Amino acid sequence: MWIQVLLYITILLVKIVEVTLATTRIVLITRGERLKGAFIGFFEVCIWVVLVSTVLKDISSDPIKVFVYALGFALGNFLGSVFEEKLAIGTTRVEVIVKETDGIELINRIREHGYAVTSISGEGMNSKRTVLIMHVKRKMASKLIRLIHQYQENVVITVNEIKPVYGGFGTLKK
Repeated sequence: MWIQVLLYITILLVKIVEVTLATTRIVLITRGERLKGAFIGFFEVCIWVVLVSTVLKDISSDPIKVFVYALGFALGNFLGSVFEEKLAIGTTRVEVIVKETDGIELINRIREHGYAVTSISGEGMNSKRTVLIMHVKRKMASKLIRLIHQYQENVVITVNEIKPVYGGFGTLKK
């Protein structure tokens, strides 16, 4: 009985690890980190083959293994996305729209903290606006947003994930 429970726990935990690796691999590959993604993929598939053979072995007499496997898959997706968010691999584009009169001051404050900022003049519904564009590592995006809110409360901020950036201040890729 305890051996069977231990088997279920092992299937659950190994499946969670395998799916977390899969999530990380997919993110790495889409962010241009192909070699790292391939490396993780090797171990992911090794784990998968061993795990599936364990689950399928004598499955008709122990269908609970399928339920545990599926639960591990679901939990692995959730935990994999949480893990990927903590890793924060990649680059984001942060755009900030402010009143034209507030733009220069905010640009200077942001630059004082080491961020590169590009500004574009624009027209809003009722007044002239300044659009600030920054490319930052995902790990730094929330810090940048908090910084912006310290100096300007009434702003529009959008954050988009982007592929690697080539060239410019603080070049991420060459």
